[in-house]
Parts: sequence; structure tokens; C-alpha cells
Amino acid sequence: MSIGPEASITDERSAPTDDPAAERGSGEKAIAGRSLKQIAWRRLKRDKVALAGAVVVILLVILAVLAPVLTRLWGYPINEFHGDQIDPTIQTPLGAYGGISKDFLLGVEPGSGRDIFSRILYGAQTTLVVAILSALVSTILGGLLGLAAGYLGGWVDSVISRVMDFLLAFPQLLFAIALVSVLPDDLFGLDGRWSRVIVLIGVIGFFGWPYIGRIVRGQTLSLREREFVEASKSLGARSGRILFKELLPNLAAPILVYTTLIIPTNILTDAALSFLGVGIPPPNPSWGGMLSDALTYYTFDPMYMIIPGSMIFITVLAFNLFGDGLRDALDPKAR
Repeated sequence: MSIGPEASITDERSAPTDDPAAERGSGEKAIAGRSLKQIAWRRLKRDKVALAGAVVVILLVILAVLAPVLTRLWGYPINEFHGDQIDPTIQTPLGAYGGISKDFLLGVEPGSGRDIFSRILYGAQTTLVVAILSALVSTILGGLLGLAAGYLGGWVDSVISRVMDFLLAFPQLLFAIALVSVLPDDLFGLDGRWSRVIVLIGVIGFFGWPYIGRIVRGQTLSLREREFVEASKSLGARSGRILFKELLPNLAAPILVYTTLIIPTNILTDAALSFLGVGIPPPNPSWGGMLSDALTYYTFDPMYMIIPGSMIFITVLAFNLFGDGLRDALDPKAR
């Protein structure tokens, strides 16, 4: 029998405790479960390439939002001409590398002498607005119509599927050129820039929804046979509740991934339309329009083509890398 301090220590160790982890033993730790969001975030954090793409995307968005402020700090108004920076003989910038200097961070535009830095920032503003909002339009239309086609089936599925097939086979670029060409520049009472932005959002978003609609329809066809849907039906849930409370949350991951992957496609479409002269009307800046103008001067001033071309390349690459990483992170079958 122990007495003194040893007895008190023995009694404290043998005393009951309310901590379940202590009752299981000091060497055993409680296992905490992780939600799907935590698992996806943990996978995404390990993908350094996807994170780099996300950082570039965030930086581009910040530059576009702060375009007026950055222009006042380090640039010049987008339509301010600087004839003293242009060679009067061949109409190219006087300085090396397209006139890049401490006053003109990305050089000047051949012929006019406008500041390329400011025009790149405002071009990013226009391009990202068109690409992101048109992707949002495609996501909403494709998600709703794909859900309806996959869950309701029957004639609803047949009609929506035939419409999707028709739009996928329709020459989107030719229709966009024809439509944008005949519309006035002051549509909706806005100036030429934002009026054309709204038209581009509508055209690109409308022709983009069948792609996501087919994905959502296929996923809905498999989900509607699952037990949780049958349980909701047996409890008397209406179709609207099943669509938006049961099916849609399970489709959030593929919809989110496809939205991030359709944005770079929209950026290229916007640049192509501006390059062909039916995008953002001049003198408003756009990356595709700058590439089109550079065709005249690229042999004498290659930087005027390299800078907007590089911006398009970097933006599209960043969105694609982030979208691929997001797809891998949200894949439930990935290890």
C-alpha cells in the first residue's frame, strides 16, 4: 500500500475523466472528419501551378478594376496623342523597343503616339467583363436547361436537346459578325464601348450555353436515379425542390469547373471579333483591335504586336491552369 505523494499521484491517474480521448488512451488521437470543401481546398493548395494561375487571374482583375487609377499614376489618357514620340517619316516610335521608357512603360502606339500601357489596362477591363459575364450567362442558361432536360425527360428533353444540337452546329462567329455589324453603336442609350460590350456578352453567352447544358444534362440523368432523389419523391417533394435543393448542389462542382474553363474561350472569341473589326469599336482600346492595328507596323515595330498578344496568351493560360487545377481538386475519384 502506497502512502504520501505517490498515493495522491496514483489516485489522480486512476480518477475517472470526462474526456473521451483520455479514456481511449494517451497514445490514441481522435480522428476528425473533413468536408468535401476542405478536401478540395487541401488538394488545390498542393497544386502550385493552379495557384500560380489563380494569382495571375486575381492580379489581372485588380489591374482591370484599377485601370483609371493606374492610368493617372503611371500612364496617360487612352486617346491622348503624343506626336513628339513618333518618327514623322515612317510613323514608328522614336525610342527603342516601341518607345518604352520611364514615361511610357509599354511604349507608344505607332502613328498616333498613344500610351500602350493605358490602352492595355482598359483593354483588360473590357475583355474580362465580356469573358466573365458571358460565361455567367452561359452557365445560367446551360445549367437551368440542362437540369430540366435531364430530370424531366420526355418531350422537354427532346426539344432542348435538338436546340442544343442546332446551336452547336451553327456558325457562331459568322452570326456574331453579321449581328454586331448591323446593330447601332449607341444601343441601350450607352456609348459605343459599353453598348458593344452588352451585345458581345449576349451573343457569346447565348451560343456558349449548349456546351455546359450537355454536361449538366448528362450528370442529371445519372443523379436522378440515386436514392436521395427517390427519397425526396417518396416524401412528396415537388420537382422544383428536387431540381434546386437536391440535384443542383450535387452539380455545383462540374458547373464551377466548366465556368472557369469557358472564360478563356470567351476571351479568344472577343479578341477574334475585335481583330476582325466587329468587336469593341475604335478608338476604344481592345486587345484584339490592337493586334489588328499592329499588322501594318509589325515589321518596323514588333513590340506593338508582342505586348497585346502576350497579354492574351498569359490571360488564357492562367485561366486554363486554374481551371484544370480546380477540376482535379473537385474530382471525387482523385487521390
